[in-house]
Amino acid sequence: MKKHAKPAVPLLILAAAIVTAALLVVSLLGGKTGGVHREIGASEQYTHMDIRHAMAVVEWRFRFGFRGCRLLELTYDEEFSAARSDEWAAQYGAEEAVVLTSSFEVGESGGSLNPNSTYRNYQWILTRSSGGRWELQTCGYG
Repeated sequence: MKKHAKPAVPLLILAAAIVTAALLVVSLLGGKTGGVHREIGASEQYTHMDIRHAMAVVEWRFRFGFRGCRLLELTYDEEFSAARSDEWAAQYGAEEAVVLTSSFEVGESGGSLNPNSTYRNYQWILTRSSGGRWELQTCGYG
């Protein structure tokens, strides 16, 4: 009797190929984050790792949503962040909020952004509850 391959194996191979292709497309066409300067100021509220995790969420979103752009700098300033973090947390029903700022360059094909320009102090609002994962809620100029 002939054994047939399980249908799940070809589906797993296909899924892996699709994920690999998607990652390749994003790396070629998405926002560039290599070489970004991360500035983490002193914090009494968050650990260095807490802030690094929040920055990783921003970098991931930048790679997928800012085609043709290059992230230059990502900053956490506790005084700046704390000024409105309670409002942001309440707005999104979370226990905590953090505000990061960034600078990035926009290439020739800026989409909805101004082509061939540099954005400075662009804000990223992230929230979390119970010490969980940071979630990006919104970004832009506030």
